[in-house]
Amino acid sequence: MTSVGGAGDDPFVAHRGLLFTVAYEMLGSAADAEDVLQESWLRWASIDRSEIREPRAYLVRIVTRQALNHLRTTARRREDYVGEWLPEPLLTSPDVAEDVEFAENVSIAMLTVLETLGPAERVVFVLREVFDVPYEEIADAVGKSPAAVRQIAHRAKEHVSARRPAVSLVRSEQADVVERLVSALNSGDLQGLIDVLAPDVVSVADGGGKARGAARRPIIGAEKLARYLVGGMAKVQGVLRAAVTWINGQPGIRMELDGRLVGVVSITVVDGLVTRIYSMANPDKLGALDQEAALTR
Repeated sequence: MTSVGGAGDDPFVAHRGLLFTVAYEMLGSAADAEDVLQESWLRWASIDRSEIREPRAYLVRIVTRQALNHLRTTARRREDYVGEWLPEPLLTSPDVAEDVEFAENVSIAMLTVLETLGPAERVVFVLREVFDVPYEEIADAVGKSPAAVRQIAHRAKEHVSARRPAVSLVRSEQADVVERLVSALNSGDLQGLIDVLAPDVVSVADGGGKARGAARRPIIGAEKLARYLVGGMAKVQGVLRAAVTWINGQPGIRMELDGRLVGVVSITVVDGLVTRIYSMANPDKLGALDQEAALTR
């Protein structure tokens, strides 16, 4: 990630990890989150800070307003997107997974659900449910009354609860399943893949119209998906290998073709089986995977 700001004692620099996480959670895009931080820094640098009593809250408010503006413009842009749209993945350290609730909230599965919310609902949900921001502060950030914010928060929480996929909260179980999935992929073991997939598994791929082999529609069913994956890897010219990595606070898979990154995979696991697969292969969304992102709250 590019650096923003100046001296280390500047509140913006001190809270940069939090501000990036807030923007990323709201936007689902590391690139857009960086743009928001740049815009927020310019605003922060131009104001008189002598009377600001709580810089952290003030900065979150600035970032929120900028992110809300971005959400309204990107919603139109995504209408023309080729195929399925998935969030931009981030490389994270295993430490992020230690806060189980936070890791679930920044997961690809959760960010995908947040995409189904309207801009105001998403901002309110993120601030309240992920960062526990008081309703009064959220109201100030979004330009609505506290009562209206409470209604939006309630509606957004119900929406997310109805759509968020069930997941295993046992990281060791998910790590074991990822290892099995990687082994089956690299060996072309069709039965091994079927055995690790839930019968009604759903696979969604985001190639953005730029990645060959990325399905433009979801694939449903263990045998159908397993045959698609094994057949797809067999057709690739070159050496395509899967490896375990950490994506958005969870064990995931890194795909390399002749040593070059071509995609990452995030999964959800229930009762030891893969229930959902999110494959991100659009090359425009792989730029944030060269170094670990500092996600925090």
